[in-house]
Amino acid sequence: MSADARQRRAARHAQPAAETAAPAPRKTPITVERITDAALQVVATEGYDALTIRRVATVLGTGPSSLYAHIVNKTDIDDLLIGKLYAEVVLPEPNPKSWREQLLDVYTQIRDLYLRYPGISRAALAAVSTNLETLRVGEGILAILLAGGVEPKTAGWARDALSLYVSAYALEQSLVQQRRGGQDQEWVLSHDELLDRFTALPADKFPETRRHAADLISGTAPERFEFTLGLLMNNLLPAN
Repeated sequence: MSADARQRRAARHAQPAAETAAPAPRKTPITVERITDAALQVVATEGYDALTIRRVATVLGTGPSSLYAHIVNKTDIDDLLIGKLYAEVVLPEPNPKSWREQLLDVYTQIRDLYLRYPGISRAALAAVSTNLETLRVGEGILAILLAGGVEPKTAGWARDALSLYVSAYALEQSLVQQRRGGQDQEWVLSHDELLDRFTALPADKFPETRRHAADLISGTAPERFEFTLGLLMNNLLPAN
């Protein structure tokens, strides 16, 4: 065997040279923005009821303790979520001649954002937000009301009432959709089923419900939404 062949055979059986270990990939740092995006992902795919700090941490591939360096608690995440949505709301320049139409447009935007993420409007209920985007939208709504000549105190209370209705409307819609897709689907009646039940009620106890059943259940959800906002806004009179 030639010396060259011996060298090649020896090389095949030689211990491989130790490879320099590649540095471990650096983890993407946890930030408030990443926490908010992960929370929004949970709501979008699993619904608001699934949103917990532990679930958000799992999406980020970390433990709950890592999140507490950036947030205070679950309510803090709620505030961030609503701020994230409200960043998409486009506010008009307040116009005294079309302030009701402007309010309807802004609240319709908010409604549609809520409906995109099932149950998320619960995050806006019973909480005083300090998020700058949420405050921006609140400022814009207040400015529209004041441009319409509404007295400041009335404008503030009206803003709260309108916002509460929009949140409740979106929450109801999400609950209906949840029931339609879950075990409670038998409780969601179609238009015709509801009409049949109302018209089958005892006439001596429910005369008006039977007589006006078709009117009571008429209209689409968006039509009723616009009606209710109009009902509230049309009772707001300019200050003398």
